[in-house]
Amino acid sequence: MSGRSLATFKRDFQAIYNISPLKWVRNQNEMIPAIALGTWSWGTGQGGGDAVFGNSLTAEDLKPVFDSAMKAGLHLWDTATVYGMGASESILGEFTKGRHDVLLSTKFTPQLGGPVEDRLNSSLNRLGTDHTDIYWIHNPLDVKRWTPELIPLIKSGKVKYAGVSNHNLEEIKLAQSILAEEGLKISAVQNHYSLLYRSSEEAGVIDYCNENNIVFFSYMVLEQGALTDKYNAKNPLPSGTRRGEAFNEDVLAKLEGLIHVMKEIGDKHNAGERDRNSNQR
Repeated sequence: MSGRSLATFKRDFQAIYNISPLKWVRNQNEMIPAIALGTWSWGTGQGGGDAVFGNSLTAEDLKPVFDSAMKAGLHLWDTATVYGMGASESILGEFTKGRHDVLLSTKFTPQLGGPVEDRLNSSLNRLGTDHTDIYWIHNPLDVKRWTPELIPLIKSGKVKYAGVSNHNLEEIKLAQSILAEEGLKISAVQNHYSLLYRSSEEAGVIDYCNENNIVFFSYMVLEQGALTDKYNAKNPLPSGTRRGEAFNEDVLAKLEGLIHVMKEIGDKHNAGERDRNSNQR
């Protein structure tokens, strides 16, 4: 635990994870859910659920998940072109077709090349909509080249809010300055953040977001299952997958002490009991 005391660890754990699904945050002039549900594991193909997570979830498998989440008030959905190279967007678009109670978030990945508008149009076609609520630049490859291409998309209404993902503090500030020249701003930042990976906290990214009314979204908060106690050295993550390589048996063994403390905190708040009831339903 990097030298942190147990008391400090427990405080940090609760701060990172103890978020009510019904909590809302302000994104400029609109209130949006504090939790966006990710769809990285939806569908198969390059960069899809089979390669990354070791599953092959179909629309039939995922529809009950979507319905349950919507019923619980979780209606902000996050996807990306590179999640199964369009498979995730297509499944999500199938579920949201004809609905007006969902918020959609998808991403432009610079490595795929542009123009950004062409990539966005393809995403919108798969999602079955004429705009996206949040459009992210997925990583900071050439911030000066790609960020300006968001400006006409925001002004046209195809993009409601601009976000950046996997950017460090200086890259966020650079993107912010580019948009500011046209009276626009970064509305959201989406970075990897968990008890194991806290660079956004340590480098001041979260503080910067709080100071500038930018919504900070964490992804991989449970490290793709490695921090859930579902997997351990005796029951490892699927082999031959990206997450199985990142959290192999040796790594999982090192996490046992951390997961024990997390379990104690969960039991104190009856989280385990809620999970068991959910599984029974």
